[in-house]
Amino acid sequence: MKKSLFIWLAVLMPLLSVAQVTRRIKPVVTTYQDSLIYLGKKMVNDTVDVERKNANYTFIRTLVKTLNRPGSYNLRFDSVKSITTLYSPDNKFRIFSWHVMNEDGSYRFYGAVQMNTAGKLQLFPLADYTPFIKAPRDTVTSNTQWYGAQYYTIVPVGQAKPYYVLLGWKGNNVKTTKKVIDVLSFKDGKPVFGAPVFNGKGKPADRVIFEYSRQVSMMLKYLPEKATIVFDHLVPPAKGMEGKYDEYGPDLSYDAYQLINGKWAFKDNIDMRNGASAADDMTDPRNEAKRDRLSAGRRN
Repeated sequence: MKKSLFIWLAVLMPLLSVAQVTRRIKPVVTTYQDSLIYLGKKMVNDTVDVERKNANYTFIRTLVKTLNRPGSYNLRFDSVKSITTLYSPDNKFRIFSWHVMNEDGSYRFYGAVQMNTAGKLQLFPLADYTPFIKAPRDTVTSNTQWYGAQYYTIVPVGQAKPYYVLLGWKGNNVKTTKKVIDVLSFKDGKPVFGAPVFNGKGKPADRVIFEYSRQVSMMLKYLPEKATIVFDHLVPPAKGMEGKYDEYGPDLSYDAYQLINGKWAFKDNIDMRNGASAADDMTDPRNEAKRDRLSAGRRN
């Protein structure tokens, strides 16, 4: 009897020790992700400007450390709600994007494009160059001169020379909000943003930008079954107020860009019955911050 008990103890003790060590020591990646969750909430919700920015800088370093680990492309970041992670439908890359609010109510955007490589990490940081881009609708940029936005939809176009359409929230300032339709392609293996593929009045645009009152919401989404990007028609409340974008809002009509022969043709006043929904407001990342604050018992 004593001999049997001794044998069982000899077998169980190492197993118990391993289990205790496993519970005490989290995998490094899990620790990094826990840090990203904490820092992400802080850089969005903290009321002190310098604290938000310090959290963001630490967030960037932690994200890069995480991505430098082998097989990092397979890591999911769904639990890090402060950033958006989009995968290209062909699984060639993924793009991270997020925002940090400045003290004056404007925004700066951050991001990176990670290529799906089996070997060494191939990561292209995105540097927000918005204040220095004088004509963003007609400017093709690199990842180091990025027209920053937080993307929520990616649409692949073409096969021989593919490009990707990105729908994004851009914020702006205390009076207006912007959304953007941008293009991502690759030249010599490096990301390029913008391309003259949006046809409307005048010459083709490299990207499409919408600006409207911060007090309202705007629908901008892709309908895959129609190969069409649909959006609210934005207007001022009265004649003579054209250009005063802090007064602009939807007028319950809709416009669109439809994919035709690899380019996007503008269509006005389209029929969108049953096409819009309250869920479209979820594409504004500020709403995630509001939900975080409410769940923590804080006021906006």
